[in-house]
Amino acid sequence: MRILPEILDSAQAITEIRRNIHAHPELRFEEQRTSELVAEALSSWGISVYKGMAKTGVVGRLDGDLGPGKMIGLRADMDALPLQEKNMFAHASTNPGKMHACGHDGHTAMLLGAAQYLSNHRDFRGTVIFIFQPAEEGGAGANEMIKDGLFDEFPCDAVFGMHNWPGFEEGHFGVVSGPMMASSNEFSIEIQGKGGHAALPHNSADPIMAGIHIGQALQAIITRNKRPVDAAVISITQFHAGEATNVIPDTAVLGGTVRTFTLEVLDLIERRMHEIANQIAGAFDCSSSVRFIRNYPPLINHEKETQFASAVMKELVGEERVNTRVDPTMGAEDFAFMLQKKPGCYVFLGNGEGDHRAAGHGMGPCHLHNPSYDFNDKIIPIGINYWVRLAQTFLK
Repeated sequence: MRILPEILDSAQAITEIRRNIHAHPELRFEEQRTSELVAEALSSWGISVYKGMAKTGVVGRLDGDLGPGKMIGLRADMDALPLQEKNMFAHASTNPGKMHACGHDGHTAMLLGAAQYLSNHRDFRGTVIFIFQPAEEGGAGANEMIKDGLFDEFPCDAVFGMHNWPGFEEGHFGVVSGPMMASSNEFSIEIQGKGGHAALPHNSADPIMAGIHIGQALQAIITRNKRPVDAAVISITQFHAGEATNVIPDTAVLGGTVRTFTLEVLDLIERRMHEIANQIAGAFDCSSSVRFIRNYPPLINHEKETQFASAVMKELVGEERVNTRVDPTMGAEDFAFMLQKKPGCYVFLGNGEGDHRAAGHGMGPCHLHNPSYDFNDKIIPIGINYWVRLAQTFLK
């Protein structure tokens, strides 16, 4: 592993920044304190700062001393989750009901570490854009930054992202060209029937019976409509109907999530969901309305940029610590919006199994979105060095 000595020397200070952010988590579009911390740090290192994009986003611009050239974007997310932390160590959340349970504190700290190093070593041609993004957790902050002119003001030639990955060996990297994370979508199907006495069901149009059959039929989209080689998930996670045991209700509502790796499969599922719901509801003398919301598109890595990032990772940690065929996940990430606009690559950095956690952790698993999670500070120098080498190599 080839970590620069200067980065190792700065690791403790960057770790303190990470723990500071962890102790003061802020939810989507509320990242005021975190944004100020980021902006002040960038300014202190002589990096031009642009604030207010997507409300609480921060962008830093660093031009190399060797003149104009290409422009690379490096992105980190800043927001926390609405979750009560169970950890009791010194840097645990001081904001009740809010927690950095996805490692965005670490992502922000690692990108700050890279900004600090590159500000002291400007011997490159071109420009590094440090993108500190709000509201990844359900707020589509990446898309909001784009709509606010991110790539108009900073026309990056490529953009790169990184996420810690629990369960993946500490300090190892994972990536794959093409689809790496799924689209995230939600649906709600309301079935309108005719209520009545449960002892006289023939006088009613039962929306519950219609809903049961619709729920079963939706799974046939996965097994009978899409190609077997195209991965997709339809999960019904809600079924609401009725209030009394002897009353057939007027309405029933099904809700859930849909995940796909391609927009073509997503289009198919949405179309078939409307058809199945309408036709089955009609067969039970009911009617239906489908609400389908597309939140995040699939995250699709570009082949050229993935090969480039893979080469940098292998140079940094060794080929044996880089998996370039990591299994895609049905989790979602709004960095996908950036990859729709610019070529680029998103990678996983192993966070380990949880053995790194300080005394006083919550005893639960160190999984993302778990109240016992904590970012692994041992991978901070690796993440910083990856960002640095990525930028330096891209801007040669």
